[in-house]
Amino acid sequence: MLTASLCPTPRLSPDHPAAASSAGPTTSPTPPGGAAPASRPAASAPNGQKPLLSVTNLQTHFPIRTGLLQRTTGYVKAVDGITFHIAPGECLGLVGESGCGKTTVGRTLLRLIPATGGQVSFDGTDVYAASGRELQSLRRQMQIIFQDPAGSLNPRMRIASIIGEPLTVHSLVTEKDQLRTEVENILERCGMPRAAADRYPHEFSGGQRQRIGIARALALRPRFIVCDEPTSALDVSIQAQILNLLSDLQRDMKLSYLFISHDMAVIQHMCNRIAVMYKGKIVEEGTRDQVIGSPQHKYTQALLSAVPEPDPRRKRQRVVFEGMAT
Repeated sequence: MLTASLCPTPRLSPDHPAAASSAGPTTSPTPPGGAAPASRPAASAPNGQKPLLSVTNLQTHFPIRTGLLQRTTGYVKAVDGITFHIAPGECLGLVGESGCGKTTVGRTLLRLIPATGGQVSFDGTDVYAASGRELQSLRRQMQIIFQDPAGSLNPRMRIASIIGEPLTVHSLVTEKDQLRTEVENILERCGMPRAAADRYPHEFSGGQRQRIGIARALALRPRFIVCDEPTSALDVSIQAQILNLLSDLQRDMKLSYLFISHDMAVIQHMCNRIAVMYKGKIVEEGTRDQVIGSPQHKYTQALLSAVPEPDPRRKRQRVVFEGMAT
């Protein structure tokens, strides 16, 4: 559950590399291997819709400290000046290899990690300037489904308390009987029995725990959810069930998703648009058909060529991109 605790954007020291560039978007440098960034411009919200979420020049840098006095000698640029928009009811896929900064993007959007620079606007509200009741309202509307279903659930709390806690914190339900009914309804909507409310997380399988994590994210009826690799820890058959559940919930509740994954097949199934991330930057962005059917950037081509071919008689030419994890 996202609480209303404040995670402010830190002030940049004058010598920080982001201090001079935090005022606006920057041009991405050419990645290793000589491949220039994709010629496709960053897509705005489709069909002229007003974006629900707008991200401009987002930066998240972590200091590198060395020596006895732990002086800052450099920065790891986990997210280095990315810009994108998500429209109401849209699912944007953020794809890239492990370590490229995808999860950091999702957590920085929600202020779970402080941003170094840039701007995030949710339905016209500056996320990083919000505080007090305004921030609490944003917490209700912006939620996250974590990658590890076991690690994201408190093992000492019953499921009824885990799902009911957000409703209590935000004062949406005050009566005990009403709270119990609300929790059971949410569990049922996510494909879990009502009796699951009285059990502990360790009593469930991985897929069931992820359904509980989804139920917790839905408890406040948000408008936007960061799906941080919600199926990567699950086997293939359970992955399909979770993806179908997320698709149904998006359709029925008009949800917007930032869907983070390194699996191109999952991204293709779930997303309207796709942004490809490499070393903290978005190197290509477009519609699903554009990115999957006609990739412009060599890194995108390398990701697609790495997808296993189910027919052993067909041979796929592997595209190698310099600097890519192998």
